[in-house]
Amino acid sequence: MDWASRKVLSWRLSNTMHADFCVEALNEAIAKHGPPEIMNTDQGSQFTGSAWITTLTEAGVRISMDGRGRYLDNIFIERLWRSLKQEAIYLEEITDGFQARRVIKKWMAFYNTERPHSALDRQTPEDAYWAGLEEHKAA
Repeated sequence: MDWASRKVLSWRLSNTMHADFCVEALNEAIAKHGPPEIMNTDQGSQFTGSAWITTLTEAGVRISMDGRGRYLDNIFIERLWRSLKQEAIYLEEITDGFQARRVIKKWMAFYNTERPHSALDRQTPEDAYWAGLEEHKAA
């Protein structure tokens, strides 16, 4: 997630705690949007392992991690998960991973392109992201 715009740049779904799917999402986000200046995560095993750390280091990204048990350090992600659960997951009778992926994919598209945020002057994350890039170029 881009913190300035709240746009979800890439995501994956997995039923394991392996780092592979996280690294895939990271690589996709970097390929599409370029490397971020800083990457902040919690201290989950996917984010403290060598695959994740090496990918960020090789891309020249500074690494930031939340304090242990400090969910407020990454409040935008925590809020994203809460919204996803309340607005999509809990409203569906999900029976398998394929259906879960479809539900999440649809909601992520809605979140990025249709759901305005009060913190973004009622813009969608998509609109705020592109507006921010234009402002950055002009500066």
